[in-house]
Amino acid sequence: MTSDTTQTETRTLRELVSRAHVVLWDFDGPICRLFAGHSAERVAHGLLDWLGRQGLHGLLSEDEREPLDPHALLRAVDRRRPRSDLVTDLEERLTQEELKAAATAMPTPYADPLIRTWTAVGARLAVTSNNSPAVVRAYLQGRGLLPCFAPHLYGRTGELGHLKPDPHCLHRALSAMGAAPSAALMIGDTPTDLEAARRAGVHFLGYARNEHKARLLETAGAKAVVRSLGDLLAALRPA
Repeated sequence: MTSDTTQTETRTLRELVSRAHVVLWDFDGPICRLFAGHSAERVAHGLLDWLGRQGLHGLLSEDEREPLDPHALLRAVDRRRPRSDLVTDLEERLTQEELKAAATAMPTPYADPLIRTWTAVGARLAVTSNNSPAVVRAYLQGRGLLPCFAPHLYGRTGELGHLKPDPHCLHRALSAMGAAPSAALMIGDTPTDLEAARRAGVHFLGYARNEHKARLLETAGAKAVVRSLGDLLAALRPA
């Protein structure tokens, strides 16, 4: 990376920071690796096994089973049986697995000091996530970070069509905080986060913990992507 590129990226980060009066955080990724010690693939396998025990082996196509993403699996079942007891039970099982995962979640490097610093300089923070809000609350409370966000924790509801990339949780946060989209910045690590921010009219900063995630975000059109939240912390402190 050349010094000119470094300076350009630093200026971009400082511009994003300076106009962000409200910061909307995705949870799993930017704040922590929720499934660091409790594999998301294992959770998805467990949910598939449970569906099988209900006699629903054929409910999902092979393509819908393939990603082994618990949220994708939940959405797929909801498309087949919207607002059913089956979906309610499956969502509750996923929530319990997420709560188990929260106990062994790995904090994203620099996330804790970044959250505390941003709060100290006067920004208001919210979580806008596809995870259960109970899980988000449990993790933040365990890290002593809940006062930086509460009560603004906007996670999965019973309306699974509102999961990102639908911007519903972002709209809820902006409305509750009385904030204009132009005054907000979302930090996310997936193309669905980027799409939700676009649809809500919110500035977006991508966080990518590896090259693969960076490529996905850049291909989706993210203009600013950081590989470390330490870069954002450094940009915030002079601001």
